[in-house]
Amino acid sequence: MKVPLSWLREYVDLPAVTAHEVAEKLTAAGLKLEGVTSYGHDIKNVVVGEVLAIELLEGFKKPIRHCQVEVGEATPREIVCGATNFEVGDRVPVALPGAVLPGGFEIASRKTYGRLSDGMICSEAELGMADSSPGILVLPKGTPIGVDVVELLDLRDDVIELEITPDIGYALSIRGVAREAATAFDSAFLDPADVSPPAESGPSYPASIADPSACDRFVLREIRGFDPSAESPPWMRARLSRAGMRPVSLAVDVTNYVMLELGQPLHAFDATKLTGEIVVRRAEPGETLETLDHVVRTLNPEDILITDQSGAISMAGTMGGLHTEISDDSTDIVIEAAHFSPSGTARMSRRHNLVSEASKRFERGVDRELPLQASWRAALLLAELGGGTIQPGVTHAAAPVRPVHILIPSGHPGKVAGTTYDRETVIRRLEQVGCTVESGVAESPADPGEIAAKLAVTGEDMLKVTPPSWRPDLTDPNDLAEEVIRLEGYENLPSILPTAPAGTGLSEAQRLRRRVGRALAASGYVETLAYPFNGERDFDNLQLPADDARRLAVRLANPLSEDEPLMRTTLLPGLLKTLVRNVGRGWGDVALFEMGLVYRPSKDAPAVAPVLGVAHRPDERELASIEAALPAQPLRVGVVLAGEFDPSGWWGRGRAADWADAVEAARTIAREAGVTLDVRADRHEPWHPGRCAALYAGDTLIGHAGELHPRVIEAYGLPPRTCAMELELTRLESLPVSSAQAPVISAYPVASQDVALIVDADTPVAPVEAALREGAGELLESIRLFDVYTGAQAGEGKKSLAYSLRFRASDRTLTVEETTAARDAAVALAGERTGAQLRGV
Repeated sequence: MKVPLSWLREYVDLPAVTAHEVAEKLTAAGLKLEGVTSYGHDIKNVVVGEVLAIELLEGFKKPIRHCQVEVGEATPREIVCGATNFEVGDRVPVALPGAVLPGGFEIASRKTYGRLSDGMICSEAELGMADSSPGILVLPKGTPIGVDVVELLDLRDDVIELEITPDIGYALSIRGVAREAATAFDSAFLDPADVSPPAESGPSYPASIADPSACDRFVLREIRGFDPSAESPPWMRARLSRAGMRPVSLAVDVTNYVMLELGQPLHAFDATKLTGEIVVRRAEPGETLETLDHVVRTLNPEDILITDQSGAISMAGTMGGLHTEISDDSTDIVIEAAHFSPSGTARMSRRHNLVSEASKRFERGVDRELPLQASWRAALLLAELGGGTIQPGVTHAAAPVRPVHILIPSGHPGKVAGTTYDRETVIRRLEQVGCTVESGVAESPADPGEIAAKLAVTGEDMLKVTPPSWRPDLTDPNDLAEEVIRLEGYENLPSILPTAPAGTGLSEAQRLRRRVGRALAASGYVETLAYPFNGERDFDNLQLPADDARRLAVRLANPLSEDEPLMRTTLLPGLLKTLVRNVGRGWGDVALFEMGLVYRPSKDAPAVAPVLGVAHRPDERELASIEAALPAQPLRVGVVLAGEFDPSGWWGRGRAADWADAVEAARTIAREAGVTLDVRADRHEPWHPGRCAALYAGDTLIGHAGELHPRVIEAYGLPPRTCAMELELTRLESLPVSSAQAPVISAYPVASQDVALIVDADTPVAPVEAALREGAGELLESIRLFDVYTGAQAGEGKKSLAYSLRFRASDRTLTVEETTAARDAAVALAGERTGAQLRGV
């Protein structure tokens, strides 16, 4: 919300303070400051002039006019101008030689197009009133010649930009911010909504509400004889621009101006394009509407519509229809102001991916009492600025709404804040918010019996608080406590450090997670944090089969994005999208990891979790029903790699990341858990069928690693040969861990033996190595595969695996006979299990 300080001062009697001082006070009151921007302070020497004569210069590619302009001096100024939207007799802003325009642009006399230009005729953009303008700013007839344009148009201003959180929708208006500023400075507040519409003398354009759950108040006023050629005055265009809205036409500008001022969205219909009674209802199946952005939208049965006999004419509180919009020849206007369902507007806006200034306000909550005042304010402006006539009467359709009353102990805000607020302070602060506070409610005959009974039981000093209509966010005692605390000042709360509870520190599972994170970071991986949401498209991009368990996902009732309405069942989509984003920013060598929960519902779980009441504590059966609806939430670790894993440099060529690095990342995690991984070849989407490894800890499958399938790489736009790994850390945490043993360090020399084994080309390496390790016995210190050969000498359909075996004893120097015997035993067991033969035999 952008708030011009001059506009704010109209409704708050602010002292002589700067915009930054106002911003500091608003920040202390809980409004988040985005920034302060100054306008017009650097403009000087710009005056009002009258065009006396215009000469069109020939021979140029665009219209060039040489003008004689009277600026209140002895002789007129000669000015060359390329704009054509002004005529002789018009009053225009003129920057004289020596003038300075926004951005430090200085004006001087110069010769151009063969004539002397002794100044410049200015547009709105050149004066900083708008981002762009089609031509010169033409001032109203009778504007005094020679007066300072900055003072005339009030161009010097400061704009305070605030970020409005969803719970304070009232601050999306000058009225709401002015009320906060008045409280912050303890100054008088002039409510712009404090207008007195004439008594209702009958209905205006006919209207009714068909669905009270969608709209509980609907107001129409009619203006006839409006001049469609009338332009918005400069002050209104300047305020709209500085508040972040583009001026369009007088009718549209007035509705936007009142919305910014009061917080009540309005819509203007061309009365001649309406047919029959206006009805507010829900959409019918298959109904469509072409909105103002020229998009034909297929409507959902939950959408809230404004309709007439021709069908839908507007998406209520979001965007109007193209058929009934105000055009350049509209003379009869119907102004609509209403109070639509916040949740219904929010869902409709997200459903159609259509966010407007109106929808942002309605979904946060609009003052239900404003439609009558706001529509009258807009009608007055249209009549004053556009020459229209306000028709007698007003259409006012309303559904009854039960008022909100909150019962709160006077000491509750102090208990929440951990300090003490006396009763008078609590009442004063709540009344500053706009609440009506009653004391001694137990004695009031109008109070329900249960309230009096509660007072008698608790014995507390209770207050009955009625929140104002512009604060629909105030619904319980804690909301009221927050208002008292923030107005008293968060900075005044005492700083008391909590006492650390006695305990044993981190659990073993927590320590393991920290060790895993540190180990991966030390291995060159960067941790990321992605949103835990996926869409059906991600499952297709991962090439998951139709019956894959990962396609069964929890669907959110109110997702942030309709494209990603599912809770993730795998970490890979988020990691892959992050990798693509980094590569797109020029970082081609990427190694990322994420540790997070996935959500795996069972097929038998209910689709929707039960919603329990708050009248009593849930019993065991109710708790069990909630647990049954919750999905399993195991903790997983995933990594993705692309580009070079070992970087190139002056030392030589780098090494591209491959499937072995993904497997090694899994081994790094397993080592931190004290577990040895068994790596087996596998076929599992989304990995390449020939470069996929299943990761086992004993007989427990904990994950997969390898190179991604080419179709997955193409679907996500990943670099070629991208690799990934995902394993379930929760399963590792549950596995038994053998007690740690310090390694035995031998002072005796090592004895090495190399063996080359011929095996079938499709024989995995892991079982061969396992057999060699077991057959070599306890004298084997380490084993390393250092060569794989598949040439002609290995034989067709065969491959050669060359291993280096290191033997060492802790109590003696090994003899050749001992190491040879151990080697032969290892080769024999490998041959027995895998059919391996010594190369050359």
